[in-house]
Amino acid sequence: MMPVSLAYGLTVLIWGLTWTAIHIQVAYAVVDLSVFYRFVAASAIALLSLGLARRLPRLTLRQHGWLVLQGLMLFSVNFLLIYRAAEHMTSGLLAVLFSLASLFNALNGWIWLRQKPSARIYPAAALGVLGVTLLFWQDVTQGDATLGSILFAVAGTYWFSCGNLVTVKVRAAGIPLLAGNTWAMLYGALVLGAWCLLNGVHWTLPQASGFWWATLFLAVPGSIVAFATYLIVIRELGAEKAGYATVLFPIVALTVSTWLEGFHWTPSAWIGTALALCGNLILFQKPKAPLTKPLSQESRG
Repeated sequence: MMPVSLAYGLTVLIWGLTWTAIHIQVAYAVVDLSVFYRFVAASAIALLSLGLARRLPRLTLRQHGWLVLQGLMLFSVNFLLIYRAAEHMTSGLLAVLFSLASLFNALNGWIWLRQKPSARIYPAAALGVLGVTLLFWQDVTQGDATLGSILFAVAGTYWFSCGNLVTVKVRAAGIPLLAGNTWAMLYGALVLGAWCLLNGVHWTLPQASGFWWATLFLAVPGSIVAFATYLIVIRELGAEKAGYATVLFPIVALTVSTWLEGFHWTPSAWIGTALALCGNLILFQKPKAPLTKPLSQESRG
C-alpha cells in the first residue's frame, strides 16, 4: 500500500503539471474532443494493462452502476463544465473557483454522509482560497468573466466534489481501486463521445506530435496515476482533506510556468503561496496528545 503522504504529494505534483499539458493539447483540437481522447487513451491503456496482469475482476451490475455514476462525476461532466468556464474566464480566476472544492468536500460530506467536518477545515480552506486568490491577483482583477462562465466553474467544481463522495460508495461496494477507476474512465469516455456526437463536434485526428505526447501524459500520469493516488488520499484521510490538493496544484503549475513561460512572481503571489501552504499545515497538523498528570506517591502505593 502506498503511503498516504506519497499519494498526496504525487496528486499535487502531477495535477499541477497537467495544466501545461492541457494547454498544449487544446491548441490542436477543440476542448470536448481533447478531453474525449484523453479518457479513451487512459481507459484503453488501463484495461489492457490490468487485463494482461489478470487484475480485472468480474463485477456485479450494481457495482457497474456505481462506476457509471463515478464516470459521470469525475471523468466527463465535470471536465465539460470546467472547460466551458475556461472559454470565457482567465485561468487564474478558474483556479480560485476550483479551490473551493476543499470547502465543497467538507459541506457535501456533512450533508450526504453525516460526517461533521473537522474544525480545522474552515481556517485551512479560508487560507487556501485566499492564498490562491492572491496568487492569481493580477489575473483575477483583469479578468472579465461572464456570469455564465462563473456558474459553469462553480457547477463543475461542485460536481467534482460530489464525485469524491461517490468514490466512498464505490469503496463500500467492494470494488478494487484500479479496476474501478478503469471502468469509470471508460464510462466517462463513452459519455464524452456521446456528447461530442450530439454537439456536432467535427471529428479530427490532430497530426501534431505535441498533441499526442500531451494526451499520453494526461492519460497515464494525469488520469491513471493521479486519480488513483487522489482516491487513496480520500480513502485514508477523507474527502475534506483530499480536496485541499486543489489549492496546492496551481502553485506547482505556476512554478512550471516560471521556467517555461517566464511567469513573474509578484509580492502578492509569494504571500498567496505562503498562505496556501500555511492552510495545508493547519489541516494536516497532528493533534496534541492530552496532558496526563503523573501519579502521586500515594496513588502508586
